[in-house]
Amino acid sequence: MALRGTRPRGWQDLGYALGAGAGLLGLAVLLAPASERLHARGAMNSGHEDMDCVYCHRDAPGSYRQQIQAGLRYLAGRRATPADFGRRNVDNEACMACHERPDDRHPVYRFLEPRFADARRSLRPQLCESCHLEHSGRRVTLADTGYCVNCHEDTRVRKDPLDVPHEDLIGAKRWETCLGCHDFHGNHIMTTATMLDQAESPQHIRAYFEGGPSPYGEQRRHEARREPGP
Repeated sequence: MALRGTRPRGWQDLGYALGAGAGLLGLAVLLAPASERLHARGAMNSGHEDMDCVYCHRDAPGSYRQQIQAGLRYLAGRRATPADFGRRNVDNEACMACHERPDDRHPVYRFLEPRFADARRSLRPQLCESCHLEHSGRRVTLADTGYCVNCHEDTRVRKDPLDVPHEDLIGAKRWETCLGCHDFHGNHIMTTATMLDQAESPQHIRAYFEGGPSPYGEQRRHEARREPGP
């Protein structure tokens, strides 16, 4: 006989079973491939809206047991690098699987040269995510458009084609004007302006960073791959 004010044991067991079932169902929904975007950290960046998570988040090598063992070896100092668990870390290699461009004007590997040590400390340009951090809903996540100062403060242009010489713009610290004439990666097919008043305004460049239309035109030398990498 149940005590006054308490429920029979059978009702408690049923409640536990229903709660556990609901939890497992919710977990299954979240882990289902079709529901990946439900637990994404934020909106996909401009140009990535139609991409599934598998484009970047690939399975890490080895079984879970092997990944745990590798992680323990790293913590014990018996392994030089940490091990990925579940999914691989999204790094430059994942980005270049779709965006490989052999004629990139600013390839990430160039910034590994000793002369760019200061730039690495201030901007980390050797990492794609420093400027294109995913799940931000933007195209470029680096807010400042004057980052060229980190490498080009001593730039001199022979037979300067611009009506206002680059040396004068550098002396006046007009770094916000650089991207008005120069596409950073050089992937857009465009005609470089020769007069400063023909350059795109910093406002148009920032709008492009936010996901707006390209101020450099829509023709590109290399289109990104549209299928997941291996």
